[in-house]
Amino acid sequence: MPTPERYGYATARIRAMERRFVDQGVLQRMLDAEDLSSALKVLGETAYAPWLAEMKNERDFDRPISSEMFHCYEEVRQFVPDPEMGQLLRITYDFHNIKVILKSMLRHRRGQSRRWDLLTNLASRETDDLLAAMESEDYRLLPYGLSGVMEECLSVWEQTQDIVEVEKRLDAQLFRALGELAKATAFPGVLRWFRARVDAENIRNLLRLRRAGEEGVKISEFLHEGGNVSLERLVDLGSEPVESWSRVLHYADVAPYLAEMGEQGSSEAMLVMLEKALDDYISGMLAPFSYTPFAPENVLRFLWSKEIETKNVRIVLVSKTSGLDRDMVRKVLRRV
Repeated sequence: MPTPERYGYATARIRAMERRFVDQGVLQRMLDAEDLSSALKVLGETAYAPWLAEMKNERDFDRPISSEMFHCYEEVRQFVPDPEMGQLLRITYDFHNIKVILKSMLRHRRGQSRRWDLLTNLASRETDDLLAAMESEDYRLLPYGLSGVMEECLSVWEQTQDIVEVEKRLDAQLFRALGELAKATAFPGVLRWFRARVDAENIRNLLRLRRAGEEGVKISEFLHEGGNVSLERLVDLGSEPVESWSRVLHYADVAPYLAEMGEQGSSEAMLVMLEKALDDYISGMLAPFSYTPFAPENVLRFLWSKEIETKNVRIVLVSKTSGLDRDMVRKVLRRV
């Protein structure tokens, strides 16, 4: 396994690639633009410019956003010393594609059309390989320990027709595979990031399940092992008002970010602000590595920051198509 010293060249390349970031000033100019067309013109002054030509129309802005993210992932893949560092964020897209393929297969059995348009090229594995494995039912070809899980998922579907139960098993396998990748790097900061990701996902699921009226044992079925906050504490947290979560979790690093949410008027607004708080939590955990020249975690920090940037750009452009209040949009923009 590469030692931190071997990441000198990689971190130098990362420093150069950081010039591609959209700074806060550009983001504010996009937000203050009169309409979507004006916002896209501002975006055209950034690293996204080459990809804007791919748009079929003004509302097709997801295409250049994905192209910029794909370009960064592929460039990093070429110089990172070990492949696990480049897969840590892309594995989520692998599981997204698996879900799309599985749901399309189930739709096809009911005489409905497949949804290949929902597949993404941001995954670390070729989509054609996943398709071939799924359609041939040779699940041994699937990565990340999915062979046995896929058979279990299909069995559950045949018995219950409950797609939530299927997704729950796939999500559990995602975090098991993510934990294995993080451990394979053997870098402390990557392991800290993984634990933060688990905590963020668990807290996110907790609020969503509360909104759905679930409690107790049912909630625990959707939580993942490996975080800083114990599952028992999280289950107990389900009976507490959301406003008090930061106080109950005062010992955890996520607490200050939860405290910044404040009181929200609706459960929908609460969920939106929670998503922002959890993204900021992970960004804040990775930020100090920027001061360590040879830290391998800088690769992860860069890719995570780029993901957050694309999320901010997408939020601003969506706000232009739907006429959202600018002050409200500013509140939900993530820190970069």
